[in-house]
Amino acid sequence: MFMLERERIDSSLKKVKGQTANFLTLINLSLGVLALLFIISGHLKISFILIFLAGLIDRFDGMVARMLNIESEFGKQLDSLCDLISFGIAPAFLIYQVVLYQFGVPGLIFTMIFIVCGAIRLARFNITEFTGSFVGLPITVAGCLMAAGYLTVHFVPGFLYMFLIFGLSILMISNISVEKR
Repeated sequence: MFMLERERIDSSLKKVKGQTANFLTLINLSLGVLALLFIISGHLKISFILIFLAGLIDRFDGMVARMLNIESEFGKQLDSLCDLISFGIAPAFLIYQVVLYQFGVPGLIFTMIFIVCGAIRLARFNITEFTGSFVGLPITVAGCLMAAGYLTVHFVPGFLYMFLIFGLSILMISNISVEKR
């Protein structure tokens, strides 16, 4: 009787352990979605903070998966989908809402370019074998740099954000090698 109960508990713990990294990934997604909702409601400072918190959580999900030896194809795909929201869409919308809206259609186009290049970057990552270096600037880095632009909006001419977006977009889809740390 006790052996059956112990096996059931061990099985449950194994299932929980197996989903730990995915749970962190879903927290990343939740923070990205919250950032978008705060952008929509005009609370830009809070959305900026949420994007950086998502970056912090994103740093740990892969680390936890490797540490617990629970890496999976599902987790990799889930992480990419969540990263597109938290580090592609949310930072692009933040900068659009803060400064790029004033440029009309060009502001919209540059916002879309960043999101599209982020999606391409993530798709390419998902179909290539990881060798210890990323090909192209990781979307997490690009998204956090984009969101950091929020801090400089009162000091930098608005049109320069289009160059920032374009530069980060090109770096994400480039063939530069960025060593994982």
